[in-house]
This record gives sequence, structure tokens and C-alpha cells, in this order.
Amino acid sequence: MYEQIEIIYEDNHIIAINKKASQIVQGDKTGDKPLSELVKEYLKVKYNKQGNVYLGVPHRLDRPVSGVVLFAKTSKSLTRLNEIFRLSQAQKTYYAIVANPPKHQEDKLIDYIYRNRKQNKSYIVEAENKTAKKAILDYKLIAKSERYYLLEINLITGRHHQIRVQLSNMDCPIRGDLKYGYPRSNDNANINLHSREISFIHPVKNEKISIIAPFPEDKIWTIFGDIK
Repeated sequence: MYEQIEIIYEDNHIIAINKKASQIVQGDKTGDKPLSELVKEYLKVKYNKQGNVYLGVPHRLDRPVSGVVLFAKTSKSLTRLNEIFRLSQAQKTYYAIVANPPKHQEDKLIDYIYRNRKQNKSYIVEAENKTAKKAILDYKLIAKSERYYLLEINLITGRHHQIRVQLSNMDCPIRGDLKYGYPRSNDNANINLHSREISFIHPVKNEKISIIAPFPEDKIWTIFGDIK
């Protein structure tokens, strides 16, 4: 069981996992065992807990995305983490591999996103659309190879499929992301978007904490050299 989860931080209040791109954070209609249940099983065994194990989910990653996922081990920490994410007080950094060069070395993207729940897909729409939500991110080009470009993204807001749809909208769909315009899928059906780092004020200790997720072992991430 333990080899199914890669723990990158744990204390009495929170636990952070480096999610594999194929894992789901919470249960869905597929019936596949979610990451949250694997973490509960780990906590139950490690601490010899009787009965149900508490685990809160303050944020999520899309199934084909890898990287940092944070869980709360107590209701107190969950309440405070929920507020941190609601107020956009956590700094979230992602890395994305794209095949098309961005028009600018670095830029801020400000769009309005409409989420179609039936399609499980988001669209860029006009600001006047009353159902849309404002989406903001900063990106910069940090490396390139013969075929691909590596973007570092700081997420300012947290909208549904935000990075995927905003990069696609600037003609830089993420490698493997068929849903948002990349022409080919990856062999494992995942996309090359990685939640690299999350920084926030600890919900109980009240001190700044930064959690970094190692890159996936997929060799595509190694073509840029020793990326930090």
C-alpha cells in the first residue's frame, strides 16, 4: 500500500502527497480507489487508529495532472486551509510542457472562464458573461529543447481546468492534453502539467511552509536538464 503514495510532508495537522498523474484525489463515477482513501489507509496503519480515520480535502488536482496535493488530518486544519484557498492566500506553482513557443518570455493572463459541468470542460468567454469567473495566472518560459518549451506558472486564481484552458487559448496547449487542443495523447493518457510547489501559512503553527513535489520519472521531464 505504501508504495502507492509518495509522502513529501507530514506533521500532526497536515499531510502532502506527490500525486501520480493517473490518480484521482477523491472518488468519482469510475469507482477507482482515490488518493484520499489510500492516505486514510496509511494513517490507520501507521498510527494504529481504531474506527474511521479523519482526512479533509482542501483542494484537488485533475486526474491527468501530477504533483502536490495537500490533505488535512484534523477538522481544525481543514477549516483554516479552506479559508486560505478561498482567499487565494496559498502560492501555487506549476510546470507545463508545451510544443508551441509562447509569444512572450513572460506574461500575465487574465481571462473569464465558463465551466460546462456536463462536458467537464471550461471555455474562455467574454467578461460580460454572468456565469463566467475571472481567471488570472502568471507564466514565464524557463527552458526549451529541440521540440518543447517548459513554462513555470504561478496560479493567482483557482478555476476549473484554468491552466489547461488559458494556455490553450494562447495557442500553447499542454503536451498530451487532447481535451484542450493538443493533437496527440501521451502513451499513458496523462498530461505534462505538474503541481510543483505550494507555499502557505501553516494552519496551526502559523509559520510559512513550502512543499515541493519532485518531477515525475517520465523521461520527458529530463530533456530540459537539471530543472529546479
